[in-house]
Amino acid sequence: MGKAKSERRLADNEAMAMVRNIRISPQKLNLLAQLIRGKRVEKALADLSFSRKRIAKDVKKVLESAIANAENNHELDLDALIVAEAHVGKNMVMKRFRPRARGRVGQIIKPFSQITIILREVEEAA
Repeated sequence: MGKAKSERRLADNEAMAMVRNIRISPQKLNLLAQLIRGKRVEKALADLSFSRKRIAKDVKKVLESAIANAENNHELDLDALIVAEAHVGKNMVMKRFRPRARGRVGQIIKPFSQITIILREVEEAA
């Protein structure tokens, strides 16, 4: 009497990877998501490899995880994969305080975000 298997949320030609609690603001992470959105996976990996942003290593790991999911779990062709979706969401916020002049306090916000990458297998236009 186990739980019934839920339906797959993605299409048969899609694979997904998600990471939560990345220590960067969603606005900054979205710049990298825009960089890879709609590109082929080889080009997206190259762009992330040569990006000068600190968080590019973590986004590259998520993309590699999505590629591995596509290859091992869904038997998709790696040469025909594109980054169909790359969206960023807000996560928790750590609030810290610093003493300021005249007995006041300054609030420091340390935001976290999450990123979801969905890869899709496309047919070659011949």
